Amino acid sequence: MAKDLAVEAHGIDKTFPRGDVKALVGFEIEVPRGTVMGLLGPNGSGKTTAVRILSTVLRADAGSALVAGFDVAKQSKMVRRRIGLAGQFAAVDENLTGTENLYMVGRLTHLERKAAKLRANDLLEQFGLSDAADRVAKTYSGGMRRRLDLAAALVHRPEVLFLDEPTTGLDPQSRNDLWAVIESLVEEGTTVLLTTQYLEEADRLAQGIVVIDHGQVIAKGTPAELKANLGETVISLTLSKHDDAVQAMGLLASIGTKAPVLEGLAVEITVSDGPHAATEALRALDQAALKLAGLELREPSLDDVFLDLTGHRTEAEAKTESEGTSKRAGRGR
Repeated sequence: MAKDLAVEAHGIDKTFPRGDVKALVGFEIEVPRGTVMGLLGPNGSGKTTAVRILSTVLRADAGSALVAGFDVAKQSKMVRRRIGLAGQFAAVDENLTGTENLYMVGRLTHLERKAAKLRANDLLEQFGLSDAADRVAKTYSGGMRRRLDLAAALVHRPEVLFLDEPTTGLDPQSRNDLWAVIESLVEEGTTVLLTTQYLEEADRLAQGIVVIDHGQVIAKGTPAELKANLGETVISLTLSKHDDAVQAMGLLASIGTKAPVLEGLAVEITVSDGPHAATEALRALDQAALKLAGLELREPSLDDVFLDLTGHRTEAEAKTESEGTSKRAGRGR
């Protein structure tokens, strides 16, 4: 492993016998020390499988991986001493208090009683849980449980922290609070591998991004590089009817630098000259007598990158849009 890499994996394959599912195919990743690497992909893309292999929970069928300088297959005990893992669901004992949860983890990781107690108190304060330290975890809110779970992963001061969709299901304020904690950890030197479906999460936290789909890496780079590769401007044209949107796809194909993408009733095209292309698009739709319900010009986002690479939005983004549509429909009734 190069000295500046905390995580390095090459040619990782993993197939699950039941259904002969190829979870990972030639998976590759390199995570520099002291950075956040975002691992993006839709549900079933292989993100969680990759994290489980790198954290020694699963064994790969082929390939090699080093974490903190140790081979995940041959030196798994050494790897586990140097990593922290927080999964998609908070793994805390609901019948123990916040202090008891962290103290228990400290003892399990071979801290002396006094050291475990001090570490638990320090982490509860760091994560804003001191006032709830003596409450049982089942009385905690979802955001508090996630923070306690992350604190538990940090009890033994890991060099590398694996976070598998840590903010799933959290409200916006709790998500922002957890982001701030992650940023502070990285400032202190922790390396983070973060899987997420929230594109704004990756855009804010990650210095590098790897996008996987169907178990394969389909793109990698910094957020800025991925957005720059997409194009300069995205034009979203919303039609009134599905048939009209399908027809518009054909009419607008020659305007963009990439093939148009249909999302619901919106046709999205990536262009190099936004104002000129928008004029062309409006003229084409007008000549075809297609009624336009909405028009938007914007700079490319990571969601546009994800849509371009995979052909669909993340489940998190799709759910957000669906909820917004339902609320608008409810107001209209």
